[in-house]
Amino acid sequence: MAVTEFLLFILTATLGGMFLCGANDLTTIFVSLECLSLCSYLLSGYTKRDVRSNEAIMKYLLMGGTSSSILAYGLSWLYGLSGGEIELQEIANGLINTQMYNSPGIWIALLSITTCGKKTVIPTWAKTSLLPKIQLNSIKVKQKKGGGIPLFDSNSPTPVVAFISVISKVAASALATRIFDIIFYFSLNEWHLLLEILAILSMILGNLIAITQTSIKRMLAYSSIGQIGYILIGIIDRDSNNGYASMITYMLLYIFMNLGTFACIVLFSLRTGTDNIQDYAGLYMKDPFSALSLSLCLLSLGGIPPLAGFFGKLYLFWCGWQAGSYLLVSIGLFMSVISIYYYLKIIKLLMTERNKEITPYVQNYRLSSSISKNSIEFSMIVCVMASTLLGIVMNPIVAIAQDTLF
Repeated sequence: MAVTEFLLFILTATLGGMFLCGANDLTTIFVSLECLSLCSYLLSGYTKRDVRSNEAIMKYLLMGGTSSSILAYGLSWLYGLSGGEIELQEIANGLINTQMYNSPGIWIALLSITTCGKKTVIPTWAKTSLLPKIQLNSIKVKQKKGGGIPLFDSNSPTPVVAFISVISKVAASALATRIFDIIFYFSLNEWHLLLEILAILSMILGNLIAITQTSIKRMLAYSSIGQIGYILIGIIDRDSNNGYASMITYMLLYIFMNLGTFACIVLFSLRTGTDNIQDYAGLYMKDPFSALSLSLCLLSLGGIPPLAGFFGKLYLFWCGWQAGSYLLVSIGLFMSVISIYYYLKIIKLLMTERNKEITPYVQNYRLSSSISKNSIEFSMIVCVMASTLLGIVMNPIVAIAQDTLF
């Protein structure tokens, strides 16, 4: 695929995500989701001659088509029960006027949207929709050697994984807050319970499965499942001055932490052709800048003070505790400690000086001064600085988040 086509799909997916963040009616929501999803399919399979990339796009397309139909089914229930309204606020008013806000159809719509319309929260490894990243990511596809891989992420190109993993989370979180707060306001207890279950499963399964991974890209994929569990805590809290603000703040910090980590992975992959965790052993001896950048981003993802990830998680968990989500916060804290283990395992390999542990990939590692690699290094610098220093200026970020969402 030509570079022009690749950039076109990137920009179109970004446009779909932007419209999704501001969508206020069912038509715009569905069209924006499809715009983002269709471009995601094409990006996942843009390396046409790569068998794994072709496999990824086929799985993505089949699962995405199914979830689109189920999502449309859930939205049609809202349209019918509200008396033919398509705007979110008018749907809520219509449900009151028709006295259908507590009918079984509302539960069908709620379940369809949150558990089957996987269109914007599941980034690179499934078609996405409002929330349940956990359900597709926890399914494994057996390889011939008997191993298990996530459905799509390890087969898609790494830059695509990084891009969609960020844009889908941002768009989905913005849409989810609007959908649940406006339409399902009368089903507060029900969707709270549903999201709490998804958050708990996401945090536990995502972090535990990440420990067993041998590919750093797969490890980040499963770790990302745990991250969406933390973000759900902010959505469940629901207070625009605290819960939603903490979710937005942590999302901003997560964007820099995640993109910085992926930039390091892309650079290492371009120079060595591997993403195996063991092949990173001794990288500090050959490329201290990349090793330190990757270490700082991983430590920030783990929530180690005084990095930005620590302040983001601290504010998110504090708001959850203040809102009474004691179980979710306790599980989140425990699983954050678990995540530090597999992050530190990678950092230990990066800093090792034992020759017997250093693989030929690092021994033959060569620095390059090409324009593309220099741009990646510049991106790494920006993301590392943000992942390190943004925690110091948390108050202005929180204030902006509180004034922006509603």
